[in-house]
Amino acid sequence: MFFKFSAEQAHHIAFTLFKSILKLPVAKKISTSIFQYNNANLAQDLFGLHFPNPIGLAAGFDKDAKLVDELETLGFGFIEIGTVTPEPQAGNPQPRLFRLAEDRALINRMGFNNEGMLAAADRLKARKGKVIIGGNIGKNKLTPNEEAISDYEKAFDALYDYVDYFVINVSSPNTPNLRALQEKEPLKALLMAVQVRNKKKPTLKPVLLKIAPDLTESMLDDILEIVSEAQLSGIIATNTTISRENLITDQNALEHMGAGGLSGKPLQNRSTEVVRYLYKKSAGTVPIIAAGGIMNGKDAMGKLQAGASLVQVYTGFVYEGPGMIKRMSKYLAANYYQHKK
Repeated sequence: MFFKFSAEQAHHIAFTLFKSILKLPVAKKISTSIFQYNNANLAQDLFGLHFPNPIGLAAGFDKDAKLVDELETLGFGFIEIGTVTPEPQAGNPQPRLFRLAEDRALINRMGFNNEGMLAAADRLKARKGKVIIGGNIGKNKLTPNEEAISDYEKAFDALYDYVDYFVINVSSPNTPNLRALQEKEPLKALLMAVQVRNKKKPTLKPVLLKIAPDLTESMLDDILEIVSEAQLSGIIATNTTISRENLITDQNALEHMGAGGLSGKPLQNRSTEVVRYLYKKSAGTVPIIAAGGIMNGKDAMGKLQAGASLVQVYTGFVYEGPGMIKRMSKYLAANYYQHKK
């Protein structure tokens, strides 16, 4: 039914329906009983946090923290909001989100559309659930790269009291020049500045870096060096890709869709390669959250076997629906964690 609407319309309709339904008496209890799966073997301790299971919702789905209590009933081990910017912004012109159904993929050029850091903070302050929340932060479109540090510091301060960990997003392809911040010197300056801010707080919050899948091995080496120097807690690998290789979708259709980041099944192999490279190069000393092309439990297990500690889903969740997390959890409990414990 949702696929009869445009991708962005379907997203908003699903949001509204889900929120409305779960306002009904006992609806949250029913959703929890249907979709959650509890198994002690799935629990993971990382960054000083206790994750009931390793499956998280990636940033981009609930940008403004409007649905965290409702999404918690679906069994996620953690939920990442954002990307949140200091000031509200509308994002790029529509249409800006496209389905590649044959490829089980999405292309988006949303452009960090969000209601700003204060709105997100207010919602998180009022939430009733206990799920681990990550705060994915970025800079506003009109902020030049030379002033980007200030934007990240503002968003960090605004969300500090309400999130359990932070993610520095410099890897979206949909904000002009943002990926230039992944270059060695600008990235080092940014991460060091955020950590200076972090160390002035009452408690040090875990800070992770989200990277693009399109980086070369030498750039990945630089990332590991900087992550170590800045004493970051880990890396999220990966964001969406600008590549359009090996797609089934017609080339004319792709050209009509235009620019944007590709996510979903076609990203799976490359994102796993990045996870494996980072894990081996760091000798397993840098925790990795894997994202990219995870459509089922077997895909998640592939990421974990490559060296990830946790996984995140987004496009797979769009295609597989709310029962996905329970199915994945059962698969991992039966096929991966029983051998790890």
